Amino acid sequence: MKTGIILGSPTIAGQIATARRAEAAGFESVWTTEFFSAHGLVRLAAVATATERVKLGTAIAYAFMRTPMLAASAAMDIDEISGGRMILGLGSGTERMNKEWYSMPFDDPPAPRIKDAIGLIRAAIAAQKGGGLKYDGPYYQVKIPAYGRPRAARPEIPVCLAAVNKGMIRAAAATADGLIGHPVFTRKYIAEAVLPELQGSRCELLPYVITAVADSTEQARNEARGQIAFYYTTRLYHSILRPHGWEANGEAIASAFRKGDYAAMAAAVTDEMVDQIAIAGTPDEVRDQLKAWEGLADHVLLYTPSIGIKGERVQQNLDAIVDTFAA
Repeated sequence: MKTGIILGSPTIAGQIATARRAEAAGFESVWTTEFFSAHGLVRLAAVATATERVKLGTAIAYAFMRTPMLAASAAMDIDEISGGRMILGLGSGTERMNKEWYSMPFDDPPAPRIKDAIGLIRAAIAAQKGGGLKYDGPYYQVKIPAYGRPRAARPEIPVCLAAVNKGMIRAAAATADGLIGHPVFTRKYIAEAVLPELQGSRCELLPYVITAVADSTEQARNEARGQIAFYYTTRLYHSILRPHGWEANGEAIASAFRKGDYAAMAAAVTDEMVDQIAIAGTPDEVRDQLKAWEGLADHVLLYTPSIGIKGERVQQNLDAIVDTFAA
């Protein structure tokens, strides 16, 4: 399997340092994230200037909080800066994130809208030789007679899409080069709900894999447990639990979150859930655990827990991930 790492360092300087270490260790890819106080594409541009070989991706940049044209131009900028190493990973975000974090509407179904956004992004990248750009989709319309991009590094840039439920999974299969799997995907959910939808498409699976490496197996598993609990406070993701019959665990997590009982949230995450979702333990243990993902994905994105963890420990874990999975 190809190995990537999510640059989860608390600081931009730490993300750049981790990217350099991962590149030196032979990692295939490094990926920035985006949140209300962090711009994934700006951070990735900084990483691009500090690295030479490793592939660069956003996992993910928000699709609806910016126009497709801005996403396309940013991707081409970073591709030029990096000499053709860019992967544009997009995600819709939840309704609350769109409306409350960015004051953006979320009135249309996300799957057809994201397909149209990716269509425009691909059209903008393909029209880089000049001759103008005209795009007339159901959600996006663009007319730029003078459009061109003479300094483009490549004629195409890979586009990936984050997806959890069936509509977005099918949108990824129809339009994307890769599907970025949610951090709380279980291997069973991947095998039964995701891979069958991708069969016959050009879309590969790039799953996040929550990864905690420590001298103490108990510490590592508890760190992974806290991260899993954080994500299952969002009921949108509870569809992942259904194939296992874990809906009650999801409800217990959501209920504990409403009460502010963070210990109960973590306690609702069983050992079986940790085993299905994460790799956690000593270096030897996590290397062995990652073998369970072989055959499910060709390219995994290792992701450090951060919820309830001090920044120093987050960076320590990132360094341990790089050392543990160095080529």
